Amino acid sequence: MKSVIRFVVAILAVLPIAVTVEARQTPERLFYYADREASYQSLVANIEHIDAIGMTGLNVDEYGVVWGELDPTVVQLAKDHGVSVHGLIKNPGFNQEILHNLLTNDRARARAIASMVELAVRNGWTGIQFDFENINIEDREAYTEFYRETAEALHDNDLTISMAVVHRPDELAGPTRYHAWLFENWRAGYDLEEIGRIGDFVSIMSYSQHTRRMPPGPQAGTPWVRDVVEYFLQHIPANKLSLGIPTGSQHWYTSQEDKIQPEMARSYSAQLSHSWAIHLLERFNAPLLWSEEHEVPYAFFSNGGSFEWIFLEDARSFRSKLSIMDEYGLRGFSVWVLGNEDADIWQVLEERR
Repeated sequence: MKSVIRFVVAILAVLPIAVTVEARQTPERLFYYADREASYQSLVANIEHIDAIGMTGLNVDEYGVVWGELDPTVVQLAKDHGVSVHGLIKNPGFNQEILHNLLTNDRARARAIASMVELAVRNGWTGIQFDFENINIEDREAYTEFYRETAEALHDNDLTISMAVVHRPDELAGPTRYHAWLFENWRAGYDLEEIGRIGDFVSIMSYSQHTRRMPPGPQAGTPWVRDVVEYFLQHIPANKLSLGIPTGSQHWYTSQEDKIQPEMARSYSAQLSHSWAIHLLERFNAPLLWSEEHEVPYAFFSNGGSFEWIFLEDARSFRSKLSIMDEYGLRGFSVWVLGNEDADIWQVLEERR
């Protein structure tokens, strides 16, 4: 059945492009910006390759109080180069209870919406992107309504609204208890049909295929990314979908940082920049391997007799994901995050001009 869906989706995605190839715009290049030195340096050096930035920094609590800021010097830099600015707003720490209380309080939602509009208008942002996560399945309708209310207010002020949505490759939860938990709290809270109708575009978080909670594996293997894209295309048109692409690398190792039970060690993982990942491979004399199936580089090495793994993202894996974007005629891509990338990705983008 999945192969049939893949064939139909691919045909539907390709046919309109063949007919309207001259009218099709260049895919939008959105990069996420974190308030740190590495992001800033990368933005300044490579802004000519960027169409839009999603800036982290806004939070909203259960009372609808919006707090935080977007660096005004970065906003002005973006404006000077014709780069659109989307302020990301989230529930602090992706706290589920805070979000639930916000969604179920009419006055709190109204307060939050008014603040988002005021901030965007006052500071000259292009719009707002919702980055609410850890949404319980029972809050699905309330979250959709909050998005609809916010969209109406932003659109009335000539502002855009978009949403970053957690990956999902299938209608069903999956085979394990972990998949059930992930479905109930991170995936099923998004009504993709309505979100696609309401907003201007959706950034798919088509990364974090493997996380610190899981055994080592790619952040975004291409077979899995393709499954995620095909599922989203069943609900949202291609011209409203932006493909999420990771730039960081993931390092799995043994951690013993539990202050309550310090004798307890466990497997853990952490994000690395590409440059630091390469440094670790050199330090441990580990050869960099390539997975033909998943189209990502990886390595493993012994550290005191215990094996550690690093799954990287580099220019070659970046190019593979861009080919998926092209294959399905998507709106563009959303890269997480500036400052972690392999510097060679900018040459890849230069070649696509």
